[in-house]
Amino acid sequence: MQSLKEQLQAYEQDINAFSPADAAELENYRIKYLGTKGLVKQVFGEMKNVPADQKKEAGQLLNTFKQLAEAKYEAFKHLQEQSGKKSNDIDITLPGTALPSGTRHPLRVVENEIVSIFEKIGFSVATGPEIEDDWHNFTSLNMPEHHPARDMQDTFYVSQNPDWVLRTHTSSVQARIMEQGNLPVRVICPGRVYRNETISARAHCFFHQCEGLYIDKNVSFADLKQTLYYFVTEMFGADTKLRFRPSYFPFTEPSAEMDISCTVCGGSGCSLCKHTGWVEILGCGMVHPNMLRNFDIDPEVYTGFAFGMGVERITQIKYQVNDLRLYSQNDIRFLKQFQSA
Repeated sequence: MQSLKEQLQAYEQDINAFSPADAAELENYRIKYLGTKGLVKQVFGEMKNVPADQKKEAGQLLNTFKQLAEAKYEAFKHLQEQSGKKSNDIDITLPGTALPSGTRHPLRVVENEIVSIFEKIGFSVATGPEIEDDWHNFTSLNMPEHHPARDMQDTFYVSQNPDWVLRTHTSSVQARIMEQGNLPVRVICPGRVYRNETISARAHCFFHQCEGLYIDKNVSFADLKQTLYYFVTEMFGADTKLRFRPSYFPFTEPSAEMDISCTVCGGSGCSLCKHTGWVEILGCGMVHPNMLRNFDIDPEVYTGFAFGMGVERITQIKYQVNDLRLYSQNDIRFLKQFQSA
């Protein structure tokens, strides 16, 4: 009995001095004292060697030892669990995680720049509906019923109704401005337009335009050229060259397309300009007399010019973007490049 007491006292001293550094040490403690082959099981096995008159006292000593070993284990286990929970809690006193700042879309950046340039020389901004009727989108713009632009390959019709379409150009906004009859007119019309085209690197079913219209007495083609000279200088720099080529548009006569010297190669030839040294950026011309008559404007008194450019095209030239699909994919890797724009 005396030897059992001494043995238990030695174990209790070890238990009271035990302080685990981590979960592994606590697990070793459990195995050593409380495991199926642990010391608690072993000392309880000594009861068979204790005389009958001492079994009661020995049983009390063994129970006390067992309770001490179990209590020590549970206490440290609880401390470790509490410590683990605290480490996963959010410390509200810490500074928050910084969120990356957003940026304007490159198309919006360029569109705003285009509008700003024309506002400086007296143009005001005009907008209109994206779902448009036949008169404003086609007929009033000198495009008869069987004009190719009305073909199903080019135009999205609403509910198979030939009288309503998704506008194919922002010229419909010009038509609505002329319809108001408030002369003179000097407006820039930015907006989204739609064409029934296969999506590729060079074409999309929707894109953006900025079209301009100026109607007043004694407006000439020279006024148109000087206006566009100013725009090119402001947008691409004073060293940029430009040229006009004869073209055809149903709502202008005469009509022209305007090219600028390639901003990448400086006119020496590259893939952007297809090795010609020139890049087309817009179409323009004098407002067709028939279009003026459609809105009760006397072409003998008033003349005007109109022009239109694709915002994607200007953005491509300005930032050398080679795939139209990038503009609508919301790829943050692409959009981050324009944070300083």
